[in-house]
Amino acid sequence: MDAGGLAHTLKPLAPRLFSPFEESLLLDLKFGITNIVERATARADELTDDELRAGGQRLQAKVNRWRPTVVAFVGIGPYRIVSCIKDARVGLKKAPFGGSHAWVLPNPSGLNAHYQPAALAQLFGDLRLWAIAQHARR
Repeated sequence: MDAGGLAHTLKPLAPRLFSPFEESLLLDLKFGITNIVERATARADELTDDELRAGGQRLQAKVNRWRPTVVAFVGIGPYRIVSCIKDARVGLKKAPFGGSHAWVLPNPSGLNAHYQPAALAQLFGDLRLWAIAQHARR
């Protein structure tokens, strides 16, 4: 993960810093990373609602296939479009996504001034603790 944002945000979730070339190793930790839309953008608002909805359908198919304990969405705006829940907030959602729990996190981009690094680390840490508890119940 890059040194700028996601790497430090993932710190509460992973035992060490991973390089972008080690993404597949995250599967050993029982989580993976994917994109809703397979196109790079500088800003999330460059994605159209149609792209996000189509990507959400593809993601639901992946979730149905792999059955993760939780699907964490990084970015409230895209989650609102994908889920059709216009007033969604950060945290665990009541409605599942593709049969799995859904958890919404703020985007750790430097463009997101609403959440400072300590708050992001806390929110990602909350997800980690919740996921550990869920796995212990299995």
